[in-house]
Amino acid sequence: MNETIATSLRTLDEAIGRLVRPDTFPLAIRMISPGEALPEGVKVPSQSMGEQWIVCQSIGVARRYGWAVAVGRKDVVCPLASIAFGFHAPNELYASGYAAQGMYCKDLTAAAKMEAEVWKFTPGKYEYVCVAPLNRANFEPHVVAVYGNSAQVMRLVHASLYARGGRLSSTTGGRLDCAELIIQTMLSDAPKVVLPCNGDRVFGMAQDHEMAFAFPWRYAAEIVAGLEGTHKGGTRYPITVAMRETVTMPKTYQEILKQLEERDGAGKS
Repeated sequence: MNETIATSLRTLDEAIGRLVRPDTFPLAIRMISPGEALPEGVKVPSQSMGEQWIVCQSIGVARRYGWAVAVGRKDVVCPLASIAFGFHAPNELYASGYAAQGMYCKDLTAAAKMEAEVWKFTPGKYEYVCVAPLNRANFEPHVVAVYGNSAQVMRLVHASLYARGGRLSSTTGGRLDCAELIIQTMLSDAPKVVLPCNGDRVFGMAQDHEMAFAFPWRYAAEIVAGLEGTHKGGTRYPITVAMRETVTMPKTYQEILKQLEERDGAGKS
């Protein structure tokens, strides 16, 4: 990794930490192509720990433990994520909606449509999903992801629109947010607001108050400039609230204060 990328990673991490203040580490995410070496120091669960993880679990570990993690075909035990990331090609049972019927959809027709519209990479295009905190990443990411509350995600939306204007467009199925976070962002080449799915909450420990925001790496400088610009313009986190006007006390409080002022005022005169 060259020094320019390293500097950009540090600058982005500092800006997000100072102006967004997320509770967990902002993440650098890179899809590793066949034949591409894994970055140095990355833990592969099946090799490093004799364990098998799934993508949302790996994201949770990276953003909470601060580990650099890579998962591929031999690691990912969730068939839905494995298909979405191209580690396995879909089969007929998957395409029929078998996994979604009953749990997420009332019948196979609806379930098959849900599976068909999951964001997917071409099978075999990539071998690993590599995830690391921005401040530990020693690779150029494809995607940057930040988990936060709705106000923190709002600030990142502001930042992404600061120079461009307009609106952001995101899709969600409330399921397979790993695909929405990474694959949707890469294939659409645009920032996305992502709703953590049930699996991310169960296995990735996403909390009820959390949302996620993802953007392509090429937006990094824009996000920094947008955070700085909107902060200077007065849109900030923590959110500034109206605290400077004289507040109105309950009637009983007003009566007590009136008596105190009358008493103390009379005593001084």
